[in-house]
Amino acid sequence: MVQFPRWQMILVLLVLLTGLAFAAPNLFEEETTADLPSWLPGNQVNLGLDLQGGTYLLLEADLEAVMQDNRDDLVGGIRDALRGGGQRIGYRDLGVFGEEVGFTLIDPSLADEVRDRLEELTFGMLVTASGEGVFRIAMTPQQERDLRTDILTRAVEILGIRVNELGLTEPSIQRQGEDRIVVQLPGVDAERAKEIIGQTAKLTFHFVEEGIAPGIDRIPAGAEVLPASEAEQTQGPTSYVVRKRVMVSGENLVDAQPSFQDGQPVVSFRFDTVGAKRFGAATQENVGRLFAIVLDGKVISAPVIREPILGGNGQISGNFTVEEVQDLSLLLRAGALPVPLTFLEERSVGPGLGADSIRAGQIASILGLVFVIIFMAVSYGSFGLMANVALLANLALILGALSGLQATLTLPGIAGIVLTIGMAVDANVLIFERIREETRNGRGPVTAIDAGYRRAITTIIDSNLTTLIAALLLFIFGSGPIKGFAVTLSIGLMTSMFTAIMLTRLLVVTWLRRRRPQALPI
Repeated sequence: MVQFPRWQMILVLLVLLTGLAFAAPNLFEEETTADLPSWLPGNQVNLGLDLQGGTYLLLEADLEAVMQDNRDDLVGGIRDALRGGGQRIGYRDLGVFGEEVGFTLIDPSLADEVRDRLEELTFGMLVTASGEGVFRIAMTPQQERDLRTDILTRAVEILGIRVNELGLTEPSIQRQGEDRIVVQLPGVDAERAKEIIGQTAKLTFHFVEEGIAPGIDRIPAGAEVLPASEAEQTQGPTSYVVRKRVMVSGENLVDAQPSFQDGQPVVSFRFDTVGAKRFGAATQENVGRLFAIVLDGKVISAPVIREPILGGNGQISGNFTVEEVQDLSLLLRAGALPVPLTFLEERSVGPGLGADSIRAGQIASILGLVFVIIFMAVSYGSFGLMANVALLANLALILGALSGLQATLTLPGIAGIVLTIGMAVDANVLIFERIREETRNGRGPVTAIDAGYRRAITTIIDSNLTTLIAALLLFIFGSGPIKGFAVTLSIGLMTSMFTAIMLTRLLVVTWLRRRRPQALPI
C-alpha cells in the first residue's frame, strides 16, 4: 500500500482539479459566472424551496369528473354504434345512470347483434342485459382503479413538462394519496405558475350547428351549448351550439408555437400524421362550414372552413396578447391535463426563511469542521494534519459534485453535509489507529503504514458500503427532503472514501519518501 504509481498520482490530481473547477463558481455571484467561457464549468448549486423561497401548492384531482366524461363518451359511442352498421337499431332511454351507462332496446330480439356492435366499445367491461332488452354497462373495479392511477400519473408528468418549460430549476412534483399532487416551485412567481398549472388545456375541434339560437331553439341530440371566451365575445356571439363529437383533439398535436399574422399574435400548430389525416378529411368534406376551436370548454375561435386544410398545419387567432399566445403555446405543447385540478393549499416561502436556514447551516458546518480539525490535529499530529487537508478537499469535491449534477440543496441536504464532515475522517481514524497498533508491535515506519492501510481498507469499504446502500434506499423510496439528504450523504460517502484511501495515502506516502523517518509521529 506504500507503492503509489505515477498514474494513480495523476488520477488523484485530475479528480481534485475537476472538483475544484466545478466548485469554484459557487464562490462568485451568478452574474459573474454567466460571463465565463462556455467550456468552463459555470453551474452553481441549486437551492431548494426551503433555502431559496418559492411556492408550495397542494392540488386535488377531480377524478369523478373524468369518470363522468368517460361515461358520456361511452354514451356517444353507443349511439353511433346503434345507428350505424348498415341497419339502424331502435333504442330509448340512452344515458348515464349513476356509475353505469344504460339503454333499452325497442326490439329485445336484437340483443346478440347489439353485443357484437358494442364489443369494441366495452372491451373488458361488465355488460348485462335483461330479457326485456335493458342493457347496463359499467367498468370493473380493477379497470376503474387502473384508470384513476393512470390519470394521476399522466397529470404529474404533464405538470412536470409545464413547469420545466417555465424555466424553473429543480421543481418538485409528487403524488400524495389517491387524488392529490404536491408542487414545490423554488424561486417562481406564484400567480403565473398557478395560471399555467391550473389550466386543463384540453383542445378540441368541433363542427358548429348553424342556424340554432341557444336558449330559443331546441338543441338537437348529440349537440351542446358552449360559451365563447371573453376575447371571442368581443367579435362574435356569447355562445355556440356545437356537435359533441370531436372532429380532431389536441392529443394529435405535435407542436405549437407563438407567431404573428397580419401583425396580430397567433398560435401556429401542427398535427401528427393521424391528426393531419382527420383534419384534412373533415375540412375537405365541410368547406364553407363553421368549426369551433374549443379550449377547456370555451370556444376561443370559430372560423369558416374556406378551403381544405391538408397539410396538418393551422393557426389559432383571436384577440390574444403576446403573453397569452406564449402561455397557450406552452400549454398545448405540454399536452392537456387529463383531469381538472383544484388548488387546496398555497404557501409562499419567503427568502428570509432561506437566509436563516443557510446561516444556521453555515454555522453548523463551520463548527463541525473546526472541531473535527482540532481533534484530528491533537490526536494524530502530522498525520492528523494530512487528514484535515483531505477533509477540506472532500468538501470541495462534494460541492463540485452537487454543482456538476445540478442537484438541489435543501436544509436536510445541509444536514447530510454536516454528517459527512464527521464521517469523512472515520476512515482515516481506522487507518491511523491500525498504524499506531502496528508501531506498538515493533514494526518499522514503512511496514507499519503498509499494514495499517492493507488491514483497515476492508473494514472501511464494508462500513461505507452498508451506509451507501441505506442512502440509496432512502433516495429510491423517499421523497422531497429525504431525497435531498440521501443525495448529499451518498456523494459525501463516495468522496470521503476517495480522499481517505487515495488522497491521504498519497500525502502519507509522499511524506514517507521524503523524510524517511526512523519513527512515526502518531
